[in-house]
Amino acid sequence: MNSTNTTYPPLQLIQTWVWMMIESGNPELQDKGRNNLISAFGTLAKANEYLAENSKK
Repeated sequence: MNSTNTTYPPLQLIQTWVWMMIESGNPELQDKGRNNLISAFGTLAKANEYLAENSKK
């Protein structure tokens, strides 16, 4: 049952945060990217799920 009408940030913004976290190589950016994802989704796992579902479209 997926009746929650949660709105997430735009996909490009989420992808930027993932890039910051994984590829930036800058610890401050990595923390910021991780924190942004967690505040938007609650967990990194949920962010990952959302990306997996939405990058197929």
